[in-house]
Amino acid sequence: MEPDLFTAAAEDRQEKDPAASPLAVRMRPRSLDEVVGQQHLLRPGSPLRRLVGEGAGGPAGPSSVLLWGPPGTGKTTLAYVVSQATDKRFVELSAITAGVKEVRAVIDSARRSTGAYGKDTVLFLDEIHRFSKAQQDSLLPAVENRWVTLIAATTENPYFSVISPLLSRSLLLTLESLTDEDVRGLVRRAVREERGLGGQVTLPTESEAHLLRVAGGDGRRALTALEAGAGSALAKGEGEISLATLEEAVDRAAVAYDRDGDQHYDIASALIKSIRGSDVDAALHYLARMVDAGEDPRFIARRLMISASEDVGMADPTALQTTVAAAQAVAMIGFPEARITLAQAVVALALAPKSNAAYKAVDAALADVRAGLAGPVPAHLRDSHYQGARKLGHGAGYQYPHDLPGGIAAQQYAPDGVHGKRYYEPTRYGAEARYADVAERVRARLAGEPAGERPVRPESREG
Repeated sequence: MEPDLFTAAAEDRQEKDPAASPLAVRMRPRSLDEVVGQQHLLRPGSPLRRLVGEGAGGPAGPSSVLLWGPPGTGKTTLAYVVSQATDKRFVELSAITAGVKEVRAVIDSARRSTGAYGKDTVLFLDEIHRFSKAQQDSLLPAVENRWVTLIAATTENPYFSVISPLLSRSLLLTLESLTDEDVRGLVRRAVREERGLGGQVTLPTESEAHLLRVAGGDGRRALTALEAGAGSALAKGEGEISLATLEEAVDRAAVAYDRDGDQHYDIASALIKSIRGSDVDAALHYLARMVDAGEDPRFIARRLMISASEDVGMADPTALQTTVAAAQAVAMIGFPEARITLAQAVVALALAPKSNAAYKAVDAALADVRAGLAGPVPAHLRDSHYQGARKLGHGAGYQYPHDLPGGIAAQQYAPDGVHGKRYYEPTRYGAEARYADVAERVRARLAGEPAGERPVRPESREG
């Protein structure tokens, strides 16, 4: 039997007995207007709207579309809606189980169908990144000749996982993770509508909140969990999906965590204090609670960047680089993989030597500024590049450090009111120990004391 006939048979079974289909299938949108989320792709005149024949230009649109996004964001749904809206045959293949033979069978069938019945075919190919280069090459003739409308889906970066000839012939659309509001609307519709649960059960607020946490922005996961919870409730003769029933059904405990309330701030605070206290295991525990509760990974990354400067500081200057890199990675990959990157950053911070000297230094300097100790800039440091500046004495007597041995000029830099004050008091922990030595030597040179035999700069340090 050809792959498209498998699809047709599945659709026939669904029509005869809709209740036999999974809830996620039954709730599949029937038009673009029912699609949840992805509003940036659904604006009037967008490529997707034109693909289904809306707006000026009719149905003529791209012959190949690449949908790139996390699981459960609606890639299969969009392909199905396109086929329904354009009255085309819908054939679904997965690159995990299909090969060139199956793809060619679909293409040959599509060409026969177009010639015999005048009905075009939408070929939805899921996980296209799992196809080899040769397998992807086999799709090119069908795309170029419009024998099928190819809609391919991938969770991997297509610039690395899809061959250039296919990528250049395709419209690339990026899908985003669903928001909690998107998933909430989807779940409530499934509870209410006849094709879903038809109001057989209710979903209390606390159960709905747990369901959203379990979903993590994945609409399919949310509907699967809802169906499991509803099945358990009805089996018990209950008309409500209680939190306890939902926990049993999805085998996932409800973590006490409110992203807008006390738990949000309490656990974030505990994470940072565990890092500050160098308890790597406790820090990972709190990170896990935040991840499991569906906390925004960007929020976690921002907190870690702050901790890198506030708690580690100059004791390990690379800590900030690590957390900035983690934040960039998190923004690019999202959950679930982002949990690994965040864990790496947490471990690095927790086990790093600690110093809050830079944090204390800037606050001490701010305290003096706010107390009025912000005197005039010494004349020799003032801007002397504009006409007339020299007549005002600006720049007079300034010594250019690069022209002096050791690169240090014995001259005053701070205003008179704070001249000689020390804000930065380095610790002797980690890398900051060598900066402590450097700070002492530099301060001595600035004050005009002999340089001694030791080098000034940390990069000149032996060893």
